[in-house]
Amino acid sequence: MRVAIMQPYFLPYIGYFQLIAAADLFIVYDNIKYTKKGWINRNRMLLNDGDALFSVPLKNASDQLDVCEREISPQFDAGKLLNQFRGAYRRAPYLRETMALLETIVRHPAVNLFDFLLHSLVQTCAHLGITTPLRRSSDIGIDHALKGQDKVLALCQATGADHYINPIGGLQLYREADFLAKGIALEFLQSRLHPYPQGGGEFVPWLSIVDVMMFTSPASLQAAIRQQFDMTRPTA
Repeated sequence: MRVAIMQPYFLPYIGYFQLIAAADLFIVYDNIKYTKKGWINRNRMLLNDGDALFSVPLKNASDQLDVCEREISPQFDAGKLLNQFRGAYRRAPYLRETMALLETIVRHPAVNLFDFLLHSLVQTCAHLGITTPLRRSSDIGIDHALKGQDKVLALCQATGADHYINPIGGLQLYREADFLAKGIALEFLQSRLHPYPQGGGEFVPWLSIVDVMMFTSPASLQAAIRQQFDMTRPTA
């Protein structure tokens, strides 16, 4: 069984969903430290032929809290964010279908950040035809004080994984010999993003999945999720 493990992101890029689709089980870290400068509650969209940040603001809290302990700010204006999407993509060919999904995601009533993000991932996967089950890391019976590779290995063993797949950016984070010693093959997914029409300007790559959904037909997008990547093994 192929297992992938990632922290949650808000409407992440296509490679994140390729990773989910390539796995038999996708574990989402909820008991992992929130990183302020990462992509957990923000991402990028296309605006006036360039990239622009969008985000879900959080309630002020300690930087030491886990993702599952953070809350969305009471000042979060779902309608304003939806209008930003609508305005930025007003001429996109798949605006109607994508906005229907975004309404479901952005107006979700969860105050807890992890619950909000997990709902977003589940809804987006359903929209993209991805059927891989998603599980919270804290629901799996391991020693959750473990860190880094040790925690990954424990989660893989607890769920019966014989393959662990990770984005190519994590190539230097793991030691293949340690995985093989546990009977687990280590593989890395490298997305191949083919430029798609974005409305006339120079192509801006690696934006949120929102951008891809706005400009790509459902059939073409589902094919890209399942085909436009390479799986590689670590090299000595």
